Amino acid sequence: MKTLTKGVWCIPMRLAPLVLTVLALTTSVALAHDVTPGDAGYIQEIWGVNIIPFIYLGAKHMITGYDHILFLLGVVFFLYHMKDVAIYVSLFALGHSITMLAGVWFGWGINSYIIDAIIGLSVVYKALDNLGTFQKWLGFQPDTKAATLIFGLFHGTGLATKILEYDIAEDGLLANLLSFNVGVEVGQLLALFVILIVMGYWRRSSNFMQQAIFANWIMVVLGIMLTYVQVAGFLAST
Repeated sequence: MKTLTKGVWCIPMRLAPLVLTVLALTTSVALAHDVTPGDAGYIQEIWGVNIIPFIYLGAKHMITGYDHILFLLGVVFFLYHMKDVAIYVSLFALGHSITMLAGVWFGWGINSYIIDAIIGLSVVYKALDNLGTFQKWLGFQPDTKAATLIFGLFHGTGLATKILEYDIAEDGLLANLLSFNVGVEVGQLLALFVILIVMGYWRRSSNFMQQAIFANWIMVVLGIMLTYVQVAGFLAST
């Protein structure tokens, strides 16, 4: 798995306005990663098994969950073989499936601000990992597969926490949860499909490695901003 070690600290200052623009957008929408009011009302009103609607809701939640998408992008950023992509994406999917299903079924919930802050940190971690900073700072490379699985567990806990906030009916709960999880995986595959196409074209550029350094630093900043907004929300709610 490749990491960026050469020129890791070289961020072109001429691109600073882009960073500021992205930060402003992130701050304004960081709280949008949630079940929309319309979907929340629908979840609260329906009873029994509703397979197709919950598949749709799961896919929609994953596709619009930019923190999940950012982490997924980080995971596959330097994976050039489909076998490796399949392994890492499967580990991520396994992790968030376990905690999402178990979290809702057993009623395990964590304060949504806290879990979303951890998810933001997962984006920071993965981008720094891609930049090779852990090798530079710590002198060794953490196990990337283990990290992907562990952060998948946190992402799934975030999904469970969101669902628990809306008191999903117990009638048909298991079937609906499984359907929601299927939808999440469908959404993840759709997002992955787009990411891989874009990355495939981008990697053909002669400037890819230089641009990749900047792209991963943007991901670091975005992850920090996501974490900051969630921590600020937690402090304001206490």
